[in-house]
Amino acid sequence: MIQDAPDITRCGFVALIGAPNAGKSTITNNFVGSKVSIVSPKVQTTRTLVKGIGVYGNTQIIFIDTPGIFKPKRRLDRAMVGSAWDGVGDADIIVLVVDAKRGFDDETRSIIARLKKRKLEAVLVLNKVDLVQKEKLLGLSADLNDEFPFKETFFISAQTGQNTEDFYQYLANNLPQSPWYYPEDQISDMPLKLLAAEIVREKLFLYLHQELPYTLTVEPELWERREDDSVRAEITIYVERDNQKIIVLGKGGSMIKRIGQAARRELEELLEDRIHLFLFVKVRENWQEDAARYNTWNLNFNS
Repeated sequence: MIQDAPDITRCGFVALIGAPNAGKSTITNNFVGSKVSIVSPKVQTTRTLVKGIGVYGNTQIIFIDTPGIFKPKRRLDRAMVGSAWDGVGDADIIVLVVDAKRGFDDETRSIIARLKKRKLEAVLVLNKVDLVQKEKLLGLSADLNDEFPFKETFFISAQTGQNTEDFYQYLANNLPQSPWYYPEDQISDMPLKLLAAEIVREKLFLYLHQELPYTLTVEPELWERREDDSVRAEITIYVERDNQKIIVLGKGGSMIKRIGQAARRELEELLEDRIHLFLFVKVRENWQEDAARYNTWNLNFNS
């Protein structure tokens, strides 16, 4: 491998695609070294394109963390899947992330078929390899590479950091020569008020059960720095029915208080600012059919 001269810089976009819960957001956060994309054990947590920005050697790598690709059933599902494929169009390198424990499932097969149809090149990352026996990993890699001519294959665990350095080095070596697009210390292009709303949504996923997190949306209303240098943040949680509002609030407001405290603690730790966080819960029937709700997150209502 020929090394670049010290004054040569590289920069580019790397789109992470894959089935829900494959670990795309964990990879993004692992590389950046800070949370820029929310994570939860539930699938379909990521709803919009999130850019995580970091530097590896002389290369600025911009990860595009896309929503999980699955068979859509609702308008929101279609918008999320459409957003994922939009992210592919902006990328210099496409990376298919596969949950090695889940294996070669129908969702991954469908994604590969779409890559073939669009005549795209891609790199394969088998994630969560710390949870799978080596023999099974080798068989899974062979099956996937028989199905599609991946340029390279990497075996990693984004959760533990296992083998991630080889993957990042490959990206750094193969992105185009270019000036960096962002300042060296910038880790995301997401406005702080949107990051705050995303962290609130993450806590809703963690603390609420069953399907409720999929039937609500979270929107920032205010992000204002005060004279004492603290921040006042106002965020609204929209649900579809009154009984859902009761669940989010909890008995005597206990649940919304718990969610707010957890979100505030994390925001203060991330931003190193004092945050005054105010959460509101409102009922908006059929918000999934309201185009304005999609605009906040740059989702295409007509996908």
